[in-house]
Amino acid sequence: MDLATLIGIFGCAAAVVYGIVSGDQGVAALGNFWDMPSFLIVFIGCLMCMMTMSDSIGDFVKSLKSFLLTIKTSSSNEGDTIHKIIDLANVARKEGLLQLEEAAGEIDDDFLKKGIMLIVDGTDQELVSSILETELNCIEDRHGKVIGFWESLAGMGPAWGMIGTLIGLINMLKLLDDPSSIGPNMAVALITTLYGSLIANWLCIPIATKLRAKNKLEIRMKEVVCEGILSIQAGENPRVIEEKLKSFLAPSVRDEVLGGGNTEQGGEG
Repeated sequence: MDLATLIGIFGCAAAVVYGIVSGDQGVAALGNFWDMPSFLIVFIGCLMCMMTMSDSIGDFVKSLKSFLLTIKTSSSNEGDTIHKIIDLANVARKEGLLQLEEAAGEIDDDFLKKGIMLIVDGTDQELVSSILETELNCIEDRHGKVIGFWESLAGMGPAWGMIGTLIGLINMLKLLDDPSSIGPNMAVALITTLYGSLIANWLCIPIATKLRAKNKLEIRMKEVVCEGILSIQAGENPRVIEEKLKSFLAPSVRDEVLGGGNTEQGGEG
């Protein structure tokens, strides 16, 4: 579980609550910041608008569920992936490409397994590159669609907050002859703006940013896989493959991640 996401979300909420209760009213002030009509206008309005923009209800629900991805940690990393590729390169170098079929049965990464099976089947290198690149582009497009959902929702928050504010101001102006109603109606008008800002800056923008970072990491790992597979198919030396794949890592972490590499001397031929 990604504690950074959870700590960040709850930390922001705690900061807002502290700001509310630190005044003279104390905890009782929390009641001033709850208004059901404002909640319905902003939260429900945003969600219904996003549902309208989605291809289907299922697509809408799936996009909302993508929030769970921000609190999950990746089960693999570049170092593990590079080690696997180097192991496969050693097998191919010593025993031939056909022996990779047996090794592929132990691979959990579907993308890596697909690439290995393509070269085992004798697929032309250019076609392998094209197939993997197409799948990579499709993955990035799907991720981009989900990220776009949260970015659009972030834009909807302040917009619907402003709609609620205008409703509150109209109600206030209609009752200017009753001074006692001005304060409550103005408060409701401002609460909708607060709700809209919270949707955008507390939830949607951080979620979209986190998903974009995870997408960047996943795409980079798959680019490592593509480069490794094509290098294995080309019959390159495992040591050369390792050095090539190291270029995907930051210099500060190359030795740390690959310090335990098991490229074998026997790979040279």
